[in-house]
Amino acid sequence: MKTQRQAALQGIITEQMQAVAQQEGLEASLIRDRVAKGTIAIPANINHRGLVARGVGEGLSTKVNANIGTSSAYPDPAPELDKLKAAIDAGADAVMDLSTGDNIDASRRAILEHSTVMVGTVPIYQATVHAITTHGQVINMTKDDIFDVVEKQAKDGADFMTMHCGITRQVLDTLIAEGRVMDIVSRGGSFISGWMLHNGKENPFYEYYDEILDICARYDVTISLGDGLRPGCLADATDRSQIQELLNLGGLTQRAWDKGVQVMVEGPGHVPFNQIATNMQLEKRLCHGAPFYVLGPLVTDIAPGYDHITSAIGGTLAAVSGADFLCYVTPAEHLGLPDINDVREGVIAARIAGHAADVAKGLPSAVAQDLAMAKARKVLDWDEQIRLAIDPVKAKAFRKAKNKDSEEYCSMCGEYCAVKIIGQYLDEVKKK
Repeated sequence: MKTQRQAALQGIITEQMQAVAQQEGLEASLIRDRVAKGTIAIPANINHRGLVARGVGEGLSTKVNANIGTSSAYPDPAPELDKLKAAIDAGADAVMDLSTGDNIDASRRAILEHSTVMVGTVPIYQATVHAITTHGQVINMTKDDIFDVVEKQAKDGADFMTMHCGITRQVLDTLIAEGRVMDIVSRGGSFISGWMLHNGKENPFYEYYDEILDICARYDVTISLGDGLRPGCLADATDRSQIQELLNLGGLTQRAWDKGVQVMVEGPGHVPFNQIATNMQLEKRLCHGAPFYVLGPLVTDIAPGYDHITSAIGGTLAAVSGADFLCYVTPAEHLGLPDINDVREGVIAARIAGHAADVAKGLPSAVAQDLAMAKARKVLDWDEQIRLAIDPVKAKAFRKAKNKDSEEYCSMCGEYCAVKIIGQYLDEVKKK
């Protein structure tokens, strides 16, 4: 069976390409051509039943991912299915299963079974847990430990996998020589870097990259090239080690494409507002226009409890400047495992950021949504305003809590409603 990329290169329009074209209001041939070019990815594992395919990349609406999954402190997979539903209901285009607790296989398989959106995984997490359980320490992890997990997750139906293939000995040497305030904050990046430093060996994800690509090609898994050295604070943003890894990811992107494997590239992280556009442009240039998947970026380090807001501020500029896929950040970021409400708030904040960027980029569907809301507000059509809201549940609750059902106006202005008053005078003028 051909991957989406292999089909596109042969001029074939797949069912998934047709679905993406319909969602985006574009010609299917355009989607095909950009998949062939590598600037659009359609993560769609051949074994993910019930998936509604979505596209990520050039000319498409900005997509949003929600992270869920168990931890060692909260190993029960059942609540993660509730979070999955909350994320999908809030409008997420993808979820990532980041489970590190017990029953990782069961958690992933349950999420894949119930998810109609793209599902991503990070194989090094499960490989690390397995190595600790089996060998006592992560430093004793073997190549087979890694490859067995990659194969298993691909076979189960994971649509995309984050793999930290760009961390090399040279990159770590740069990190050590230059120094950082927070060193490495990527969990997967820390696992593989610790293994490399202890064993004095090259990164197996880099050393055996072609074999990993062979697995991805068999199941049409999109490889999401992880940024293991993403900055964890503003002071570390856009340093030499981050850019050295990005240079490596550019070469790995081309190698994946040569194997018929779709690619997304992951990016920062904590980045000052004035460096965001530069980071986006660097990725697009160095990685040949491959879709860019960013965490935030978070524009300040001092807002724990409000990091869904700091990431939304950065996410809008990132998406305007080239990012295609926003990974949500929840209010619980830096504080603890998110609950259902955190998941919902994180998805909505990221969707607002993405939509604002889509309006700025002139996407017709996004512009039309805002115009429709303006027209509904002009005539005080509250039902239509709530229907058009990015979060109709919250909008409806606010309307009900703060106003009488019989009131035409809202309680902010009451009878002194500017929209109502100017409408009356303009109507009088029009009648003359």
